[in-house]
Amino acid sequence: MNLGSLGRLLLVTLSLTAAPALAQNRGEPGTFDHYVLSLSWSPTYCEAQGDRAEPAQCERARPFAFVVHGLWPQYARGWPESCQSPAPFVPEATLRSMLDIMPSRRLVLHEWRTHGTCSGLDPVAYFDAVRRAYGEVTIPEAFRQLDDYRTVTPAEVEAAFLKANPGLAPDMISVQCDSRRLSEVRICLSPALGFSSCPEVDRRACRRQRIVMPPTRGR
Repeated sequence: MNLGSLGRLLLVTLSLTAAPALAQNRGEPGTFDHYVLSLSWSPTYCEAQGDRAEPAQCERARPFAFVVHGLWPQYARGWPESCQSPAPFVPEATLRSMLDIMPSRRLVLHEWRTHGTCSGLDPVAYFDAVRRAYGEVTIPEAFRQLDDYRTVTPAEVEAAFLKANPGLAPDMISVQCDSRRLSEVRICLSPALGFSSCPEVDRRACRRQRIVMPPTRGR
């Protein structure tokens, strides 16, 4: 093989190996395998962020428990991001309508730009899907309000969600944590918003033996 042929082979090889990485940064709107509904344990966010936390979410008069972090289009492996630039405008009425379950204007706009633009939906339809996805999941009664710190295992949190949600299976849910606290519960949904298997998301679950749930505020 001469040097010219070797160079052409190297160029082709590099272009093939680079493709999956590019696919995770930018995608075609509406082309994905499933959604991930990310439910954030708000008290962990507030405690971890301290003075940098969103006042509307973390002031004592707003006692949020699980809130929607986002509804993320995902591939079986990897995910698209920021599929339209600039992102279409989110109507003010739509933005305000989400603040009961996504208690930060900045969060709503960030999630639309980063993930919603990959859904293939316009802003009104996307946030309608976010609300419907949230409505598909029953939050376990034990986690709707905490008056004090609670120590749990990731398996206990997962089991509570499985019990509260018939049809949800262990390979459809992932409990997330930071260095010591419960941070999120991620649940996979089909594009039609039914529970869906997602082995890659499940594999990224929290591996700690025990984690803490900070209490809700304002009670």
